Amino acid sequence: MAVSHKATAEPINVVDARGKSIQLKAPAKRIIALAPHLVENVYSAGAGNNLVAAVSYSDYPPEAQNLPQVGSYKTVSLESILALKPDLVLVWSSGNGLATANQLERLGITVYVDEPRTLDDIAHEVRTIGLLAGTTTVANKITDAWLARLQMLRQTHLDSAVVSVFYQVWNQPLQTLNGEHLVSDVIRLCGGRNAFADALSLAPKINVESVLGRNPDTIVASGMGEERPEWLDEWRQYPALAAVTNNHLFFVPPDLIQRHTLRILDGAELMCEYLDVARGH
Repeated sequence: MAVSHKATAEPINVVDARGKSIQLKAPAKRIIALAPHLVENVYSAGAGNNLVAAVSYSDYPPEAQNLPQVGSYKTVSLESILALKPDLVLVWSSGNGLATANQLERLGITVYVDEPRTLDDIAHEVRTIGLLAGTTTVANKITDAWLARLQMLRQTHLDSAVVSVFYQVWNQPLQTLNGEHLVSDVIRLCGGRNAFADALSLAPKINVESVLGRNPDTIVASGMGEERPEWLDEWRQYPALAAVTNNHLFFVPPDLIQRHTLRILDGAELMCEYLDVARGH
């Protein structure tokens, strides 16, 4: 997803996750972001004042809660979007779906589609939003610092012993994430291995037997909020599990690891600490 921008008087050209070239004649001043992580990344890029609408659960930073909402990341109101006359709409491919992007484009709206799968993709996105919104100075400064922090974490865990991780999104249905998901990149960063990296879908529903069969060294749960979910302790009824035997049942708040934003490094630091505990450090 290469980015090029010759001069301020020139059109802005970027390539989105579809491989599609997006062009703006001038920086976008009326932006609608259709996923909470996109809203947060617009603020990180220094373009929060350019946002005219968001979707439900767009709760960070706190001022994002004051934005008008045009639906949820699953279902948006095209009428509400049109009424706000945006010069750019940011769409999440695996959340909103490409059908939404296509509908908006048919209505004459400029759309940028994202689908971050790695930590580097997040930095790239914040820089790209800065370019689209004319806030490159802020966006580049924050991402340079963030990438330096990411590199430090990478170096720290370069030669760490591999720890297998079952990452539990939810308990009923029992759900995890595969090796293509951004969370797997966090696990790799910490010297871990996703026990279900080979699953075919991005967020597969699995059964208890498959977890017992893979016998992970650690179980890391997310959940719905800031509190450790009670269901994490349900694994204690399986004392033969390595993660239970060694009391390696951990929790990372989902906002810090499942949102495709710069805050993910806060979640990554927690993940790395837990895997170090599992290594006996």
